[in-house]
Amino acid sequence: MTTVTSTDDEQRAFDALIDADARIEPRDGMPDDYRKTLIRQMSQHAHSEIIGMQPEGNWITRAPSLQRKAILMAKVQDEAGHGLYLYSATQTLGITRDEMTEQLIEGRAKYSSIFNYPTPTWADMGAIGWLVDGAAIVNQVPLCRCSYGPYARAMVRICKEESFHQRQGFEILLTLMQGTDAQKQMAQDAVDRWYWPSLMMFGPPDDESPNSARSMAWKIKRFSNDELRQRFVGMLVPQAEVLGVTLPDPNLRWNDDTQQYDMSPIDWDEFMAVLKGHGPMNAVRIQTRRDAHEGGAWVREAAAEYARKQQQKEQAA
Repeated sequence: MTTVTSTDDEQRAFDALIDADARIEPRDGMPDDYRKTLIRQMSQHAHSEIIGMQPEGNWITRAPSLQRKAILMAKVQDEAGHGLYLYSATQTLGITRDEMTEQLIEGRAKYSSIFNYPTPTWADMGAIGWLVDGAAIVNQVPLCRCSYGPYARAMVRICKEESFHQRQGFEILLTLMQGTDAQKQMAQDAVDRWYWPSLMMFGPPDDESPNSARSMAWKIKRFSNDELRQRFVGMLVPQAEVLGVTLPDPNLRWNDDTQQYDMSPIDWDEFMAVLKGHGPMNAVRIQTRRDAHEGGAWVREAAAEYARKQQQKEQAA
C-alpha cells in the first residue's frame, strides 16, 4: 500500500474542505490517519458484503419457490456488486484489491460480526433482510454524506438496493406470520436469534468506541453508534407490530423523559468473542472465502493473459 503524508499546505486545504462540509477526492492531500481510517472502514465494509453472500447463498437452492429463488439470487448478486463498488472505491486510497483480499483471508482484516451466525431455517432469510439489512440502511444512509467522495457516491446506489433487501425480508416474515402456527414460530425464532446481533452491528457504546470520535470529526461518520442504534430500534418497533412478532427484549419501552427507547443491556462479551473469531461460523466463513479465492485463481490468470495478448495486438497495430 502506498503511504502519502500531507504537507502543511495540504493539511490546511484538507481542514478547510472538512470545515466547509465539502468532499475530499482521491487526488486531494489528506492526513495519513484519515487515509488509513478510510481504508480500514471501507475495506471492512467491502469484506462484509462479500462474506455476507454466504449465509443467504446457502439458501438459493432450498428456497420454497422458483420466485423466492430468483429474488434471493438477485439479492446475493447485489451484495457481490456492493463489494465490487467498495473495493474499487477503496483502491483510490492507494491499496490494491489483492492486498485487501489477502488481509481478509489471512484474518488480518475484519468484517461485520453479524455474518458469523448460522442460518438454519428459511425464516432466517426474512430476519436477515428485515433486521440485518434494516440496520445496514440506518448505518449507511448517512454515509451518502461521507466526506470522502468515492465512498459517498458508492453508497448512494448501495442504499437504494439495500432498501429492496429490507423490504424483501419484511415480506418473507409477513408471509410466514400469516401462515401456520409452525411457520409463525419459525419466524419468531429467527427474530429472536437475529435481533441482538443486529443491534451489535452499530458497534460498541460510544464511550467504548475507539474510532467513532475521530471519524465524526472528519465527517466520515455523521452520527454516533448509540444514536444510530436508537434510530434503528425506533424503526423496528412499529414494524414489529405490523408483522405480529415480538422483539425479544422484555425491558424495551418508550421513555417520555429521554424521548427514546429504554432497552436491556447488550451482551458485549458475545460481540467481542465473535469479533475475535470465536463465533459459530467464523472459521467456516473464512475457509469458504479462502477456497473460493484459491479455486478462482485460474480465472484471474486467464483474464490477465487475455489482457496481455490484447495489449500486444494493440501495440502491434
